[in-house]
Amino acid sequence: MESEPREPSDPAPAMARRFMSDVRTLHLRAGIAVLVALVGIGELGFRWFGDMGWIDALFMTVTTLATVGYGEVHPLGPGGRLFAVGFIVVGVGAALYTAGALAEFLIAGRVSDWIGRRTMERQMAELRDHVIVCGYGRLGRAVSDELGAAGVAQVVIDRDPAVGERLENTVHPFLIASAEAEGVLERAGIARARAIVAATASEAVNVFLALGAREANPAIGIHARAESEAGARRLRQAGANQIVSPHLLGGRRLAQAILRPAVVDFLELAGTEIDLEEVAVAEGSPLARMCVGDLAERGLRLAVVALKRAAAPIELQPAPATRIEAGDRIVVVGDRGNVNRLAELAAKALAPSSDRAHA
Repeated sequence: MESEPREPSDPAPAMARRFMSDVRTLHLRAGIAVLVALVGIGELGFRWFGDMGWIDALFMTVTTLATVGYGEVHPLGPGGRLFAVGFIVVGVGAALYTAGALAEFLIAGRVSDWIGRRTMERQMAELRDHVIVCGYGRLGRAVSDELGAAGVAQVVIDRDPAVGERLENTVHPFLIASAEAEGVLERAGIARARAIVAATASEAVNVFLALGAREANPAIGIHARAESEAGARRLRQAGANQIVSPHLLGGRRLAQAILRPAVVDFLELAGTEIDLEEVAVAEGSPLARMCVGDLAERGLRLAVVALKRAAAPIELQPAPATRIEAGDRIVVVGDRGNVNRLAELAAKALAPSSDRAHA
């Protein structure tokens, strides 16, 4: 665990925008329905009380609702005038209500969308150490869901407008655009991101994204999707750190379920009952003064699977006498409680008094 999991953003703004949009739509529909009903009532009323034809009655209805005041087509009797008074009182108010609802729907909706976009742009500008997920298909969505469950900040990019409707209900910012388009990765904060996931269905786009991400941020981790061996080779040449082929992984998992069912059962436990986790040892952590075998003396029931030190090759199953140093990355297997305790020790600086005592 390189950093503390981030608290998920508050979903209230997205819910509020959706609620206000629904309210505006309801107002507009109600206003249109009332206006249509009034046109029908006015048509029948002026025809009945004013002894007018259909065209003349429609003209009187429209001019009354629009408050134009062209005058009467035919002189109205007492009954017609009383109907006109009532129709003006009710109809003009309804017409103004509908006009206001229409203006609110057109103007307020656009203003709300503009404010939402500006808020999202500010969120992306403030992100640090986040992950950019390019492509919100089945693979990209699975990655995004796992990152969200772990509290990792992220930005999702997809070109499909329909994806935006699904992302409205999420708590992380997103861009509806082509990830390979000029300036899109910059808007997503590529220079400050810790990793990028190129999960689009196009190998060519994924290669382009890998090249662009490496150029914009030489230290970023690039995780890409490949559909063929040729695509995987090009992604490696483009600088991808990890290449995943969903079909190949799925086929291997099915074969392993047949050949080694116990191993697959163990892997299924990872992330549910047990964790397979990587822990980074910070400068000043008490772990930096210990050996691998000393973890058990601290009451940590963990299995150390591997140890990675700087540019040195990864050491699998390090010996108990292997000394842990600041900057090391330890891969462990254990229950979540013990893994979390180890992560706290790895990130915690040693108190000055303890430091002197060890010295």
